[in-house]
Amino acid sequence: VVSRRGRHAAAGPLLPGATIGVLGSGQLGRMLALAARRMGYRVHVFSPERGSPAGEVADHEHAAPYEHLAAVDHFAAKVDAVTFEFENVPAATAETVAARVPVRPAPAVLHVCQQRLREKGFLAERGFPVTPFRAARSEEELAAALAALGTPAVAKTAGWGYDGKGQVRIEGPGEAAEAWRRLATDEAIVEAFVDFEREVSVVVARGADGTVADFPLFANDHARHVLDVTVAPAPVPPEVAREASEIARGVARALDLVGVLCVEMFLATDGRLLVNELAPRPHNSGHLTIEAAATSQFEQQLRAVCGLPLGSPALVAPAAAMANLLGDLWDGGEPDWPAALAVPGVALHLYGKRQARPGRKMGHLTAVAATADDARAAVLAARAALRRTPAVG
Repeated sequence: VVSRRGRHAAAGPLLPGATIGVLGSGQLGRMLALAARRMGYRVHVFSPERGSPAGEVADHEHAAPYEHLAAVDHFAAKVDAVTFEFENVPAATAETVAARVPVRPAPAVLHVCQQRLREKGFLAERGFPVTPFRAARSEEELAAALAALGTPAVAKTAGWGYDGKGQVRIEGPGEAAEAWRRLATDEAIVEAFVDFEREVSVVVARGADGTVADFPLFANDHARHVLDVTVAPAPVPPEVAREASEIARGVARALDLVGVLCVEMFLATDGRLLVNELAPRPHNSGHLTIEAAATSQFEQQLRAVCGLPLGSPALVAPAAAMANLLGDLWDGGEPDWPAALAVPGVALHLYGKRQARPGRKMGHLTAVAATADDARAAVLAARAALRRTPAVG
Protein backbone atom coordinates (compact mmCIF):
# COMPACT_ATOMS: atom_id res chain seq x y z
CA VAL A 1 0.00 0.00 0.00
CA VAL A 2 1.43 3.40 -0.95
CA SER A 3 0.87 6.08 1.67
CA ARG A 4 -0.51 9.51 0.84
CA ARG A 5 2.97 10.91 1.55
CA GLY A 6 4.53 8.31 -0.75
CA ARG A 7 2.27 9.28 -3.62
CA HIS A 8 3.17 12.94 -3.17
CA ALA A 9 6.87 12.13 -3.03
CA ALA A 10 6.68 10.01 -6.19
CA ALA A 11 4.63 12.59 -8.07
CA GLY A 12 6.95 15.50 -7.32
CA PRO A 13 5.50 18.68 -5.82
CA LEU A 14 3.26 18.57 -2.77
CA LEU A 15 -0.05 19.86 -4.07
CA PRO A 16 -2.85 21.72 -2.26
CA GLY A 17 -4.52 19.32 0.14
CA ALA A 18 -1.18 18.10 1.50
CA THR A 19 -0.29 18.71 5.14
CA ILE A 20 2.68 20.90 6.06
CA GLY A 21 4.32 20.47 9.45
CA VAL A 22 5.94 23.40 11.23
CA LEU A 23 8.46 23.07 14.06
CA GLY A 24 7.76 26.10 16.23
CA SER A 25 4.50 27.91 16.82
CA GLY A 26 5.19 31.65 17.08
CA GLN A 27 4.25 34.48 14.76
CA LEU A 28 6.36 33.23 11.85
CA GLY A 29 4.53 29.91 11.97
CA ARG A 30 1.24 31.78 12.21
CA MET A 31 1.87 33.81 9.06
CA LEU A 32 3.10 30.73 7.21
CA ALA A 33 -0.04 28.86 8.26
CA LEU A 34 -2.25 31.69 7.00
CA ALA A 35 -0.48 31.66 3.64
CA ALA A 36 -0.76 27.87 3.45
CA ARG A 37 -4.44 27.79 4.37
CA ARG A 38 -5.17 30.37 1.66
CA MET A 39 -3.58 28.07 -0.89
CA GLY A 40 -5.48 24.99 0.24
CA TYR A 41 -2.89 23.26 2.43
CA ARG A 42 -3.41 21.84 5.88
CA VAL A 43 -0.99 22.81 8.65
CA HIS A 44 0.18 21.03 11.80
CA VAL A 45 2.46 22.82 14.27
CA PHE A 46 4.69 21.33 16.95
CA SER A 47 6.04 23.17 19.99
CA PRO A 48 5.96 22.94 23.79
CA GLU A 49 3.13 25.52 23.87
CA ARG A 50 -0.61 25.11 23.64
CA GLY A 51 -2.83 27.92 22.40
CA SER A 52 0.14 29.40 20.53
CA PRO A 53 0.03 32.10 17.82
CA ALA A 54 0.48 29.50 15.07
CA GLY A 55 -1.66 26.92 16.86
CA GLU A 56 -4.63 29.27 16.78
CA VAL A 57 -4.76 29.18 12.98
CA ALA A 58 -3.36 25.70 12.28
CA ASP A 59 -5.43 22.57 11.62
CA HIS A 60 -3.74 20.78 14.51
CA GLU A 61 -1.44 21.82 17.34
CA HIS A 62 0.95 19.20 18.75
CA ALA A 63 2.10 20.37 22.19
CA ALA A 64 5.10 18.55 23.65
CA PRO A 65 8.76 19.28 24.42
CA TYR A 66 11.09 19.15 21.43
CA GLU A 67 13.06 16.49 23.29
CA HIS A 68 10.00 14.18 23.43
CA LEU A 69 11.05 12.22 20.34
CA ALA A 70 8.10 9.84 20.43
CA ALA A 71 5.76 12.83 20.19
CA VAL A 72 7.95 14.30 17.45
CA ASP A 73 7.73 11.05 15.50
CA HIS A 74 3.92 11.00 15.92
CA PHE A 75 3.80 14.56 14.54
CA ALA A 76 5.99 13.62 11.58
CA ALA A 77 3.75 10.65 10.75
CA LYS A 78 0.80 13.03 10.25
CA VAL A 79 2.40 15.43 7.73
CA ASP A 80 3.86 15.40 4.22
CA ALA A 81 6.83 17.73 4.71
CA VAL A 82 8.23 19.80 7.55
CA THR A 83 9.74 23.25 7.83
CA PHE A 84 10.54 25.39 10.84
CA GLU A 85 10.00 28.92 12.03
CA PHE A 86 13.05 29.25 14.26
CA GLU A 87 16.45 27.62 14.13
CA ASN A 88 16.94 26.59 17.75
CA VAL A 89 15.44 23.15 17.20
CA PRO A 90 17.44 20.28 18.78
CA ALA A 91 19.34 18.23 16.23
CA ALA A 92 17.69 15.01 17.42
CA THR A 93 14.26 16.53 16.79
CA ALA A 94 15.11 17.50 13.22
CA GLU A 95 16.69 14.11 12.51
CA THR A 96 13.66 12.27 13.90
CA VAL A 97 11.39 14.17 11.53
CA ALA A 98 13.78 13.73 8.60
CA ALA A 99 13.61 9.95 9.03
CA ARG A 100 9.94 10.12 8.00
CA VAL A 101 9.40 13.10 5.68
CA PRO A 102 11.39 15.80 3.86
CA VAL A 103 12.63 18.60 6.13
CA ARG A 104 13.17 21.88 4.30
CA PRO A 105 15.59 23.50 4.92
CA ALA A 106 17.53 20.32 5.75
CA PRO A 107 18.86 19.56 9.26
CA ALA A 108 22.37 20.28 7.94
CA VAL A 109 21.34 23.90 7.32
CA LEU A 110 20.00 24.12 10.87
CA HIS A 111 23.29 22.74 12.16
CA VAL A 112 25.23 25.57 10.52
CA CYS A 113 22.89 28.43 11.36
CA GLN A 114 22.01 27.66 14.96
CA GLN A 115 25.58 28.17 16.23
CA ARG A 116 27.44 31.41 15.56
CA LEU A 117 30.95 29.93 15.35
CA ARG A 118 29.84 27.27 12.87
CA GLU A 119 27.95 29.90 10.89
CA LYS A 120 30.82 32.40 10.68
CA GLY A 121 33.30 29.59 9.94
CA PHE A 122 31.08 28.28 7.13
CA LEU A 123 30.86 31.75 5.58
CA ALA A 124 34.55 32.57 5.95
CA GLU A 125 35.70 29.22 4.53
CA ARG A 126 33.62 29.84 1.40
CA GLY A 127 34.87 33.35 0.83
CA PHE A 128 31.86 35.37 1.95
CA PRO A 129 32.73 38.71 3.59
CA VAL A 130 32.49 38.58 7.40
CA THR A 131 33.80 40.58 10.32
CA PRO A 132 37.14 39.28 11.69
CA PHE A 133 36.33 36.88 14.55
CA ARG A 134 37.83 34.51 17.09
CA ALA A 135 36.49 31.71 19.29
CA ALA A 136 36.65 32.02 23.08
CA ARG A 137 36.03 29.18 25.51
CA SER A 138 37.43 30.83 28.62
CA GLU A 139 38.15 34.27 30.04
CA GLU A 140 41.76 33.86 28.95
CA GLU A 141 40.78 33.05 25.38
CA LEU A 142 38.43 36.04 25.37
CA ALA A 143 41.31 38.29 26.45
CA ALA A 144 43.53 36.78 23.73
CA ALA A 145 40.80 37.37 21.13
CA LEU A 146 40.55 41.02 22.17
CA ALA A 147 44.33 41.38 21.86
CA ALA A 148 44.16 39.95 18.32
CA LEU A 149 41.09 41.84 17.13
CA GLY A 150 41.42 45.07 19.08
CA THR A 151 38.68 47.00 20.84
CA PRO A 152 35.91 47.92 20.75
CA ALA A 153 34.64 44.41 20.02
CA VAL A 154 31.48 42.38 20.49
CA ALA A 155 31.37 39.04 22.32
CA LYS A 156 28.38 36.76 21.77
CA THR A 157 27.36 33.37 23.09
CA ALA A 158 28.01 30.82 20.34
CA GLY A 159 24.51 29.36 20.52
CA TRP A 160 20.89 30.22 21.31
CA GLY A 161 21.01 33.97 20.79
CA TYR A 162 18.64 36.33 18.97
CA ASP A 163 17.38 39.94 19.19
CA GLY A 164 20.56 41.05 20.90
CA LYS A 165 20.37 38.45 23.65
CA GLY A 166 23.62 36.83 24.74
CA GLN A 167 26.00 39.54 23.60
CA VAL A 168 28.21 42.16 25.20
CA ARG A 169 30.02 45.13 23.70
CA ILE A 170 33.56 45.43 25.05
CA GLU A 171 35.20 48.86 24.98
CA GLY A 172 38.66 47.91 26.25
CA PRO A 173 40.84 44.89 27.08
CA GLY A 174 40.32 45.43 30.81
CA GLU A 175 36.65 44.45 30.45
CA ALA A 176 37.36 40.83 29.49
CA ALA A 177 36.64 39.34 32.92
CA GLU A 178 33.33 41.18 33.38
CA ALA A 179 32.27 40.38 29.80
CA TRP A 180 32.93 36.68 30.30
CA ARG A 181 30.92 36.73 33.54
CA ARG A 182 27.98 38.44 31.83
CA LEU A 183 27.98 36.03 28.90
CA ALA A 184 27.65 33.07 31.30
CA THR A 185 28.63 30.58 28.61
CA ASP A 186 31.30 28.00 27.89
CA GLU A 187 31.74 29.04 24.25
CA ALA A 188 31.62 32.48 22.65
CA ILE A 189 32.46 34.23 19.43
CA VAL A 190 34.37 37.51 19.57
CA GLU A 191 33.94 39.85 16.61
CA ALA A 192 35.79 43.01 15.65
CA PHE A 193 33.52 46.03 15.92
CA VAL A 194 32.17 47.22 12.57
CA ASP A 195 31.82 50.94 11.93
CA PHE A 196 28.69 50.66 9.82
CA GLU A 197 26.47 53.10 7.98
CA ARG A 198 23.36 50.94 8.20
CA GLU A 199 22.10 47.39 8.67
CA VAL A 200 20.51 45.70 5.67
CA SER A 201 19.05 42.31 4.88
CA VAL A 202 18.17 40.15 1.91
CA VAL A 203 15.45 37.52 2.12
CA VAL A 204 16.22 34.91 -0.53
CA ALA A 205 14.35 31.74 -1.49
CA ARG A 206 15.74 28.68 -3.21
CA GLY A 207 13.49 26.02 -4.66
CA ALA A 208 13.93 22.27 -4.79
CA ASP A 209 15.01 22.65 -8.44
CA GLY A 210 17.77 25.12 -7.52
CA THR A 211 15.90 28.21 -8.70
CA VAL A 212 16.77 31.28 -6.61
CA ALA A 213 14.69 34.44 -6.06
CA ASP A 214 15.39 37.29 -3.67
CA PHE A 215 13.39 40.28 -2.51
CA PRO A 216 14.74 43.82 -2.91
CA LEU A 217 17.29 44.88 -0.29
CA PHE A 218 15.76 45.97 3.03
CA ALA A 219 17.18 48.67 5.33
CA ASN A 220 16.71 47.97 9.04
CA ASP A 221 16.72 50.22 12.09
CA HIS A 222 17.03 48.65 15.53
CA ALA A 223 16.11 49.85 19.02
CA ARG A 224 17.54 48.07 22.06
CA HIS A 225 18.90 45.34 19.76
CA VAL A 226 15.40 44.54 18.43
CA LEU A 227 14.31 45.35 14.88
CA ASP A 228 12.21 48.52 14.96
CA VAL A 229 11.55 49.69 11.39
CA THR A 230 12.30 48.22 7.95
CA VAL A 231 12.03 50.04 4.62
CA ALA A 232 12.26 48.69 1.09
CA PRO A 233 13.99 49.21 -1.17
CA ALA A 234 17.00 50.20 0.94
CA PRO A 235 18.34 53.68 0.17
CA VAL A 236 21.72 52.52 -1.12
CA PRO A 237 23.54 52.80 -4.46
CA PRO A 238 22.44 50.23 -7.06
CA GLU A 239 25.83 48.51 -7.00
CA VAL A 240 25.47 47.87 -3.25
CA ALA A 241 22.03 46.35 -3.75
CA ARG A 242 23.39 44.13 -6.54
CA GLU A 243 26.30 42.95 -4.40
CA ALA A 244 23.98 42.18 -1.46
CA SER A 245 21.79 40.12 -3.79
CA GLU A 246 24.79 38.21 -5.12
CA ILE A 247 26.02 37.45 -1.59
CA ALA A 248 22.61 36.21 -0.45
CA ARG A 249 22.13 34.04 -3.52
CA GLY A 250 25.62 32.63 -3.09
CA VAL A 251 24.99 31.75 0.55
CA ALA A 252 21.71 30.02 -0.34
CA ARG A 253 23.50 27.91 -2.94
CA ALA A 254 26.43 27.14 -0.64
CA LEU A 255 24.01 25.86 2.00
CA ASP A 256 22.10 23.83 -0.61
CA LEU A 257 19.07 25.57 0.85
CA VAL A 258 15.52 24.57 0.02
CA GLY A 259 13.36 27.19 1.69
CA VAL A 260 13.78 30.81 2.71
CA LEU A 261 16.89 32.43 4.16
CA CYS A 262 17.51 35.90 5.56
CA VAL A 263 21.07 37.18 5.20
CA GLU A 264 21.65 40.09 7.58
CA MET A 265 24.53 42.37 6.64
CA PHE A 266 26.34 45.49 7.75
CA LEU A 267 27.02 48.19 5.18
CA ALA A 268 30.28 49.56 6.52
CA THR A 269 31.14 53.26 6.24
CA ASP A 270 33.84 52.35 3.71
CA GLY A 271 31.21 50.74 1.44
CA ARG A 272 31.94 47.08 2.23
CA LEU A 273 29.13 44.61 2.88
CA LEU A 274 29.80 42.18 5.72
CA VAL A 275 27.53 39.24 6.55
CA ASN A 276 26.42 39.43 10.18
CA GLU A 277 23.94 36.59 10.71
CA LEU A 278 21.86 34.02 8.84
CA ALA A 279 18.29 33.02 9.59
CA PRO A 280 17.13 29.97 7.54
CA ARG A 281 13.46 30.96 7.68
CA PRO A 282 11.26 34.02 7.08
CA HIS A 283 12.51 37.07 8.94
CA ASN A 284 11.04 40.02 10.79
CA SER A 285 12.45 42.40 8.17
CA GLY A 286 10.49 40.56 5.47
CA HIS A 287 7.06 41.02 7.01
CA LEU A 288 6.34 43.95 4.71
CA THR A 289 6.29 41.51 1.79
CA ILE A 290 2.78 40.41 2.79
CA GLU A 291 1.36 43.65 1.41
CA ALA A 292 4.27 44.90 -0.66
CA ALA A 293 5.42 41.97 -2.81
CA ALA A 294 3.78 39.87 -5.49
CA THR A 295 4.66 36.80 -3.37
CA SER A 296 5.14 37.17 0.37
CA GLN A 297 8.10 35.58 2.12
CA PHE A 298 5.67 33.12 3.72
CA GLU A 299 4.11 32.02 0.45
CA GLN A 300 7.63 31.75 -0.95
CA GLN A 301 8.60 29.48 1.97
CA LEU A 302 5.55 27.32 1.31
CA ARG A 303 6.31 27.10 -2.42
CA ALA A 304 9.90 26.05 -1.76
CA VAL A 305 8.95 23.48 0.86
CA CYS A 306 6.31 21.98 -1.43
CA GLY A 307 8.54 21.87 -4.51
CA LEU A 308 6.39 24.37 -6.37
CA PRO A 309 7.75 27.09 -8.68
CA LEU A 310 8.90 30.14 -6.73
CA GLY A 311 6.77 33.25 -7.01
CA SER A 312 7.82 36.74 -8.08
CA PRO A 313 9.59 38.69 -5.32
CA ALA A 314 8.99 42.03 -7.04
CA LEU A 315 7.42 44.86 -5.06
CA VAL A 316 3.91 45.81 -6.20
CA ALA A 317 4.44 49.42 -5.11
CA PRO A 318 7.50 51.67 -5.39
CA ALA A 319 8.29 51.39 -1.67
CA ALA A 320 7.12 49.89 1.61
CA ALA A 321 7.82 50.01 5.34
CA MET A 322 7.19 47.91 8.43
CA ALA A 323 7.19 48.95 12.10
CA ASN A 324 7.23 46.42 14.94
CA LEU A 325 4.67 46.60 17.75
CA LEU A 326 6.22 45.62 21.08
CA GLY A 327 4.48 44.94 24.35
CA ASP A 328 5.53 48.33 25.70
CA LEU A 329 2.68 49.86 23.68
CA TRP A 330 0.21 48.25 26.10
CA ASP A 331 1.67 50.05 29.15
CA GLY A 332 -1.09 52.65 29.11
CA GLY A 333 -3.87 50.15 28.41
CA GLU A 334 -5.26 48.77 25.17
CA PRO A 335 -3.66 50.59 22.22
CA ASP A 336 -5.87 52.91 20.18
CA TRP A 337 -6.40 50.68 17.15
CA PRO A 338 -8.94 52.95 15.39
CA ALA A 339 -6.50 55.87 15.56
CA ALA A 340 -3.73 53.82 13.97
CA LEU A 341 -5.97 52.43 11.27
CA ALA A 342 -7.12 55.94 10.39
CA VAL A 343 -3.69 56.52 8.82
CA PRO A 344 -4.22 55.91 5.08
CA GLY A 345 -2.65 52.81 3.62
CA VAL A 346 -1.59 51.20 6.89
CA ALA A 347 -2.19 47.48 7.49
CA LEU A 348 -2.27 45.90 10.95
CA HIS A 349 -1.00 42.41 11.85
CA LEU A 350 -1.42 41.10 15.40
CA TYR A 351 0.01 37.76 16.44
CA GLY A 352 -2.63 36.54 18.88
CA LYS A 353 -0.37 36.68 21.93
CA ARG A 354 -2.48 36.93 25.05
CA GLN A 355 0.01 38.69 27.30
CA ALA A 356 1.88 41.86 26.39
CA ARG A 357 5.33 42.22 27.95
CA PRO A 358 7.96 44.92 27.42
CA GLY A 359 10.08 43.99 24.42
CA ARG A 360 7.77 41.18 23.29
CA LYS A 361 6.83 41.25 19.60
CA MET A 362 3.05 41.52 19.53
CA GLY A 363 2.47 42.53 15.92
CA HIS A 364 3.52 44.89 13.17
CA LEU A 365 2.25 47.64 10.89
CA THR A 366 3.00 47.93 7.18
CA ALA A 367 2.42 50.56 4.53
CA VAL A 368 3.15 50.93 0.83
CA ALA A 369 3.82 54.31 -0.72
CA ALA A 370 5.47 56.22 -3.54
CA THR A 371 8.72 56.57 -1.57
CA ALA A 372 10.43 54.78 1.29
CA ASP A 373 10.27 57.99 3.34
CA ASP A 374 6.51 58.23 2.84
CA ALA A 375 5.99 54.58 3.80
CA ARG A 376 8.16 54.98 6.88
CA ALA A 377 6.29 58.13 7.92
CA ALA A 378 2.97 56.30 7.61
CA VAL A 379 3.87 53.36 9.85
CA LEU A 380 5.53 55.63 12.41
CA ALA A 381 2.48 57.91 12.49
CA ALA A 382 0.19 54.92 12.95
CA ARG A 383 2.34 53.50 15.72
CA ALA A 384 2.47 56.85 17.51
CA ALA A 385 -1.32 57.03 17.33
CA LEU A 386 -1.59 53.74 19.24
CA ARG A 387 -0.40 55.33 22.47
CA ARG A 388 -3.34 56.69 24.41
CA THR A 389 -2.92 60.08 26.04
CA PRO A 390 -3.49 59.73 29.81
CA ALA A 391 -6.65 61.43 31.01
CA VAL A 392 -6.10 64.75 32.76
CA GLY A 393 -7.61 65.33 36.19
